[in-house]
Amino acid sequence: MGDDLGEEWWHEPEQQGGNSGESSENEDMIKESSARKRKQQDSSEKSTKQKSKGQSNRRPSSVEKKNQPSKGFLTPPEGEKENTKKKRKRKKKKISEILAQSDPKPGVPSDLQRMLVQHFENKRTVIEMEELMLPDACFLPSNDLTHTLSSYLKEICPKWTKLCKNHQAKKSPLLLLVCSSAHRALELIKLLTAFNGNSKVLKLFAKHIKIKEQMKSLEKGVIHLGVGTPARIKALIEQDGLTLDSLKCLIFDWNWRDQKLRRMMEIPEVKKETMELLKTGMIAACRAGTLKLGLF
Repeated sequence: MGDDLGEEWWHEPEQQGGNSGESSENEDMIKESSARKRKQQDSSEKSTKQKSKGQSNRRPSSVEKKNQPSKGFLTPPEGEKENTKKKRKRKKKKISEILAQSDPKPGVPSDLQRMLVQHFENKRTVIEMEELMLPDACFLPSNDLTHTLSSYLKEICPKWTKLCKNHQAKKSPLLLLVCSSAHRALELIKLLTAFNGNSKVLKLFAKHIKIKEQMKSLEKGVIHLGVGTPARIKALIEQDGLTLDSLKCLIFDWNWRDQKLRRMMEIPEVKKETMELLKTGMIAACRAGTLKLGLF
């Protein structure tokens, strides 16, 4: 019977045993690979946890703090952020920048007349406002920005030397030149050398000069021309240190601009003092025809 079956039946268990060995080896390989994969997964999970812990413990930088939204406030959308940045970038133009871009325009009598109305209209009745109006006939030709001070005064006062010879009254100059500051007054006095000749010029501003000293100078000798600020000239008139009896011309340094490109009537305190100066008998003299006004 053994011969009929041959030798193969003896080798079956060996073959089965050999197959079982191979399968066990495959199973071991699978187990090892799965174990490696688990180790890799565990190591990756540990590294991510360590990174997250490090980031949680790390203090945010100043740049990150700025970018972080503040607690309790909603962050605006991106469009609104851009609009706010644009609004911040747009700066208001200064008055000096606007004036620097515009062409200078010479002053005209209507400018002074309009300022008088604006200054007094809420403080005076209709009848009082009529008394404060300056007639067109009281204005001298205005400077068209082509004149120097001497050439302008020679044009409006062609008989200046003759007037100076006949002038004998004290406390009352023939011509007053009104400007915005003491520094500008000194500049104007230097510019008068080609016009004044032998006439006497007096400084009429408050800086470093007491009002009593100016009153004494007006009482002692004859003054032909006074250069000063509206506040000090007004104070001298109110204290009877200066009179308008012989005054022929009142000239405003109208078109000159300071470092901020402001004219004298664009400086609030100077404008106010000038309006008050005109009220102290100047307007009445203009309406009577004894005083002329000029805008240099």
